Amino acid sequence: MFEAVKSPYLVSYDGQFRISDTESVPRPPVTDKKALRKELARSVKKLDGLQRRLYADNRHSVLLIFQAMDAAGKDGTIRAVMSGINPAGCQVYSFKKPSENELDHDFLWRTAMRLPERGRIGIFNRSYYEEVLVVRVHPGILDSQRLPWQPPADELWQQRLESIRDHEKHLARNGTVILKFWLNVSREEQGRRFLARLDQPEKHWKFSTGDVRERGHWDAYMAAYEQALNETSRPWAPWYAIPADNKPHMRASVAEIIRSSLGSLDVSYPTVSDETLARFGEMREILAADP
Repeated sequence: MFEAVKSPYLVSYDGQFRISDTESVPRPPVTDKKALRKELARSVKKLDGLQRRLYADNRHSVLLIFQAMDAAGKDGTIRAVMSGINPAGCQVYSFKKPSENELDHDFLWRTAMRLPERGRIGIFNRSYYEEVLVVRVHPGILDSQRLPWQPPADELWQQRLESIRDHEKHLARNGTVILKFWLNVSREEQGRRFLARLDQPEKHWKFSTGDVRERGHWDAYMAAYEQALNETSRPWAPWYAIPADNKPHMRASVAEIIRSSLGSLDVSYPTVSDETLARFGEMREILAADP
């Protein structure tokens, strides 16, 4: 199975990760924006070639999961990092409030229906992790899920985390490379970005009064994220906790992790047999003679 590439942002597998860890990792100042954008562009260019080989090899799929608090920059990061990828080999899905049809299935069903095929990169903007994050912070949501039985809260979250671990290991065993990114924006920076949305008319559509209400649950969200990352970061499905206050640095870091991960795969363009090569010679002669 695939194993995670090293990074200062890799969430350890020993359950000792703390959110404060991402604040102690050295990162360049905002004044390095130009250099970081060049670094991002280099990674994106290399990703294009790697994605082409992944598509041609047709044995692996790649699943990129992005989770974050509001205004951390998920949409912009996905757009910036995947801008050079052939759209035919890439699929992006955003998961918001479940539909009635989705609520008629288990909590993994709606994302399982959107998993990438072999040779393709699938991107989840939010994911099944919402079930141990927002649902944990707002347990009243469980009422709409019509569970036939409901264990005590702590046991329920442990069961769901166990289901997620089993699900991801199954995918990894069958050729899916799973990379999970938690974009860790600080509460202070989130507040500044919300104010910027209010100050700029072209960003009003991105602002919701519910976003401000959710800030009141910040500590509960951080506790839920910390446990989820500790319980589900594994060599075959690693979490990377990326500081998100500096957007250029965050995007360059995400792109480099994806590039390194795809570069570690044993994928190549398929070769053809000698018999087929001989037939190519015949086809060349036919095409050359065709006016």
